[in-house]
Amino acid sequence: MKKTPLLLLCLLFVWGGHIMRAGTTPYTQYVNPWIGTGGHGHVFLGANVPFGFVQLGPTEHTRGWDWCSGYHVSDSILVGFSHTHLSGTGIGDLGDVTFLPVSHTGQRDALFSHANETVRPGYYAIQMSQPHVLVELTATQRVGFHRYTFGADCQSGLLAVNLKQGIGWDSMTDCHLTQENDTTVSGYRRSSGWAKDQWVYFVAHFSQPVHVQTQDGDTLAIFSVSDLSKPLMVKCALSAVSVDNARENMRAELPGWNFRKTVADADAAWNEELSKIQIEEEDPDLRAIFYTALYHTMTAPSVFCDVNGDYRGADGKVHHGDFVNYTTFSLWDTYRAAHPLMTLIHPEKQADMAATLLHIFEQQGKLPVWHLMGNETDCMVGNPGVPVLADLTLKGFVKDREAAFHAMKTSAMLDERGMNLLKEYGYLPYDKDPTYETVSKGLEYALADGAIAAVAKMMGKKSDYRYFLDRSKSYQKYFDVQTKFMRGRAADGAFHQPFNPFGASHQHDDYTEGNAWQYTWLVPHDVPGLIRLFGGERPFVEKLDSLFVVSGDMGENASPDISGLIGQYAHGNEPSHHVIYMYNYAGQPYKAAQLLRQTMREMYRNDYDGLSGNEDVGQMSAWYVLSALGLYQVEPAGGKYVIGSPLCSGSIQVGDQLFFSIRVTHPGKENIYVQRAWLNGKPLRRSYIMYDDIMRGGTLELEMGPTPSNWATQPKDCP
Repeated sequence: MKKTPLLLLCLLFVWGGHIMRAGTTPYTQYVNPWIGTGGHGHVFLGANVPFGFVQLGPTEHTRGWDWCSGYHVSDSILVGFSHTHLSGTGIGDLGDVTFLPVSHTGQRDALFSHANETVRPGYYAIQMSQPHVLVELTATQRVGFHRYTFGADCQSGLLAVNLKQGIGWDSMTDCHLTQENDTTVSGYRRSSGWAKDQWVYFVAHFSQPVHVQTQDGDTLAIFSVSDLSKPLMVKCALSAVSVDNARENMRAELPGWNFRKTVADADAAWNEELSKIQIEEEDPDLRAIFYTALYHTMTAPSVFCDVNGDYRGADGKVHHGDFVNYTTFSLWDTYRAAHPLMTLIHPEKQADMAATLLHIFEQQGKLPVWHLMGNETDCMVGNPGVPVLADLTLKGFVKDREAAFHAMKTSAMLDERGMNLLKEYGYLPYDKDPTYETVSKGLEYALADGAIAAVAKMMGKKSDYRYFLDRSKSYQKYFDVQTKFMRGRAADGAFHQPFNPFGASHQHDDYTEGNAWQYTWLVPHDVPGLIRLFGGERPFVEKLDSLFVVSGDMGENASPDISGLIGQYAHGNEPSHHVIYMYNYAGQPYKAAQLLRQTMREMYRNDYDGLSGNEDVGQMSAWYVLSALGLYQVEPAGGKYVIGSPLCSGSIQVGDQLFFSIRVTHPGKENIYVQRAWLNGKPLRRSYIMYDDIMRGGTLELEMGPTPSNWATQPKDCP
């Protein structure tokens, strides 16, 4: 992380004060927030607290796909510091309520240098040159805190407040800005974009009087500062409900003006969460990659309610809840690893996550698909909210299991997004669905149905279990025994012709951001069934082996999401994330070990371009966190964690003073294969453990070696 001498002194002052107060290992020192700000990572850079609504940071002009978070390290022009951002998404939105120091009333952006930026969890700073102002930012959950220190050569202190500015698809549709008195402004911003109808109310308090220098209706006001000899501090509280609620959020979370303490509190909040996993690793790059990945998993879902319990619901109405309501559910991505990781290290939040999903269902008539700021975007395919809620139900986080099952079943029985075709034909015929991507949709529906079947079985709902178990096997309808690929089928049963397993035409073929090579393996809920389709373990493994070595032309219309390739395995996009672990199901975990180490080594780096694809709201990083520990939940619901190839020993805090330790003996870059394993001192011959094994606390010991072993190679020891 680059720092100017002045900023370094400021940073050491604040940081040192926190170390003295905390008295614990400062895990935040290992985080490198720059990872993923280059390439196609699309991560948020700025100041926030874990799962906070406010994500305050620099915003640049939107110049294309790589500016989805509002920031890309290749750029050098700021349009301001906005209070909301997305992290790792493939679509840009938000960027609400933007502040920018300016030299004159006509200035709308500013050149900057990355050499003058400082960033760490909970704190962002930049030394601007035009005007000469040191900008420092920090945050609480619902309040952004700014400090502007004017240089001695500043002729005037001007601060623009911009309500028109947004990110990506976001477009302001209505706004209001009023100066209540000489130290307070308030208003709202309504916009349409990925979130079709988004509301943000705000109240901003200034530490000294300011005066309107110029104003462009309600969209922009430039305020002049009275006294440039001392820093101007600004506290800006947000609410999706009302200005009064924003004011109440301010009173509850940031009543004073102690900037240094707020920075320290943000650091302490991050340190508390990051310390929930403690790894034993001396390599500074690996340590930075791990803790930055863990940091990135806690940007979202973000709190989406006020301190009094009010929130804006999926029906656009204001509701009051006795739970913490969340938003930014990138479920198609995050059901795979991010949510299973959260059930391990954030069990205290899972009942509220489940309550949020159920209230969204009540308000919009189905579980969320991709929910953003109270809006259903219907982005991506399948029913990804189902496996998340099913997993929470099976793991005991849902009090009203009947309500949860009703929500899952109802969502799966709708007639929208091709489900009418699934009910009529038993699969999705490509010639009956004008929106394409039928193979991907069908496979996603099948795995969601498998999750419902698992819940029905637990609850003793025999007829529902049989129905959804049968539907969960609809993946078999897409499998071509001749080519050994999942393929589109017409209503008469004929496979789609012509067929090129490498070809990928974004949003215009049978697959979503992928091709037949990648989607043939999207059966995480029934890997043994998929193995049988191939004709047994040997042909299954032969085909799986070939996935990692074949190459072919995906075509000029392929999605840029198909990245991070090893052969045709695409680690840069989520549908591939479980695939390497399938070797365990075929009794060859040693093959998984080779590829897991290669993926962790090549697809994650301590660099700006350190991710092989979009961060996707924590999923890319959650895969690394779990895999580095040697565990991964392949099946979307139920809590079976497959053992891979851990990078180092680690300890997971799974409850109050309760820990699950993974002890790796003979670790090292060459020792990638599990030789023997013990769970709480007893020999473990199978290549998986269950969620309850972890949450009870205890120790998993893995003896590693440089050559493959016969550990977990027998059918009875496979997941």
